[in-house]
Amino acid sequence: MLSVEEYLERVLAMARPLPAEPCPIGEGDGRVLAEDLLARFPVPPFSNSAMDGYAVRAADTSGGEVRLQVVGDIPAGVFSAPEVGLGQAARIMTGAPMPPGADAVVPVEETDQPQGVAPLPDAVVVAEVRPGRHVRRAGEDVATGDIAVRAGQRWTPATAAAAASIGYTQVPLMRKPRVAVLSTGSELVAPGANLGFGQIPDSNSLLIAGLVEQFGGEVLLQRAVPDDPEAFRGALSEAREADLIVTSGGVSVGAFEVVRQVVEGEIEFVKVSMQPGKPQACGRIVGPSGAEQALLALPGNPVSVFVSAWVFLRPLLAAFHGLDAPWPGNQLPAGEGWQTPPGRRQYLPVVVRGGFVFPAHSLGSGSHAIGSLHLAEALAVIPEAADVIRPGDLVMVRPLG
Repeated sequence: MLSVEEYLERVLAMARPLPAEPCPIGEGDGRVLAEDLLARFPVPPFSNSAMDGYAVRAADTSGGEVRLQVVGDIPAGVFSAPEVGLGQAARIMTGAPMPPGADAVVPVEETDQPQGVAPLPDAVVVAEVRPGRHVRRAGEDVATGDIAVRAGQRWTPATAAAAASIGYTQVPLMRKPRVAVLSTGSELVAPGANLGFGQIPDSNSLLIAGLVEQFGGEVLLQRAVPDDPEAFRGALSEAREADLIVTSGGVSVGAFEVVRQVVEGEIEFVKVSMQPGKPQACGRIVGPSGAEQALLALPGNPVSVFVSAWVFLRPLLAAFHGLDAPWPGNQLPAGEGWQTPPGRRQYLPVVVRGGFVFPAHSLGSGSHAIGSLHLAEALAVIPEAADVIRPGDLVMVRPLG
């Protein structure tokens, strides 16, 4: 059997660079910036006040409180400002441009004037202030020509705001990986349909498609496919525009493993030392258009699908963006004991209560227990060398979300 790390290396090798396309800065959340953004404007674009107060010459306040002549008002958004000369001040609001001659701001709380709406006074008594106090200097955050946002960064509302501040309306973002989701099994019927003998609802295609979107991909096709080689070939043809095809089921050693029947020899079928999720397959196939497509074939049991998606699909979609996919975790004590499969790494759906870890269901990591999977807050990752977890043992817990 392959270790999880050995198989993950093969999975990640399927990723290929994606093209970039122009995108309005207010869109594309979660996509990846393809080029550095150089600042077209400085940030701030002009020196401005960080406080509501009075713009002064700091030298005039040396030695303690001083009375200064008020020469005007400077609210934010003005087109000009009065010059502040010797012994003078100007009332100024937060964000308003500093007037010529002034080099500091005295907050209104440190003057003899009232806060809030008040007539412009003829004079103001201010406290001593040092040069530069409460002044935001032009370009102190970002200077013109600086790399303000670097290529490879995930696009977020914060990066969109940064791009707006430096003069951009659209930016080059990498296209999301386009994914086709094919859930195999002749027993599968549409959710909500009446169940006949041996039939079950198709939950896997919903599960995988949702996780694809959560992990940063775009679902082009989502459907169930019966265990018929011609039907599966037809589904692959429908997925011709996909960068990645993700299947569930059909990868084990039974007599009706349709994925194995159709693409064995093109992709690699392996056993991975993990539980659940031992049977896996991946590789690149030649699609109907003659272009190569990545194919990630997951097991059929739904908890195996869920675990495999977090362990393999999540980092694969990140790799299409040229990114790593860190999965932080922390050690927590087990609140009860459970068995683990010797020689295989266990990924157990768990909840955390009072700082202790508990299996999310009495069936533990039962690979078919889809009805209770939504209760899980995290996966407890138990190393291959363990064969039992006892109450109080520390276990690695990796969050789901």
